[in-house]
Amino acid sequence: MSLVVYGIKHCDSMKKAFAWLDAHQIAYTFVDFKISPPTETQVETWLTGVGDMLVNTRGPSYRQLPDATRADFTGPRRIAAIVAKPTLIKRPLLVNGSIMTVGFAPENWGSIPSLLTTDT
Repeated sequence: MSLVVYGIKHCDSMKKAFAWLDAHQIAYTFVDFKISPPTETQVETWLTGVGDMLVNTRGPSYRQLPDATRADFTGPRRIAAIVAKPTLIKRPLLVNGSIMTVGFAPENWGSIPSLLTTDT
C-alpha cells in the first residue's frame, strides 16, 4: 500500500500537510476532492475507519446543512451529504490501506502503525 492524501489543494490544512510530508520525504499520492469527488463506497470505508472524526462539524459546510439533516446526521443521509459536498470531510484525510487518520496532526502521524510507510 502507499499513502494517499485526500483533500482540497488550496486548503490551509492541506498546504501544511504537503509541506510537512515533503520536508520528511514521505511519498504520497494526492487526490483533490474538487477533481475526484469521493464515492459512497469510499465514504463508507472512511467512516468505518475513522468514525465521526471524518466530518468537520466546525466548518461552514456543516453549518450550512439544513437543520433536519444535522439533526439526524447518520447512515445514508450522512453518506449522501458527504458525497454531495466533500468539503464536509475534515482535511487532510490520510489513507494507507486500512490505516487512516484525519486532520493536520503530524505529532500523531508517526505513532499510527504503517500510516507513513509504504510497501515496495
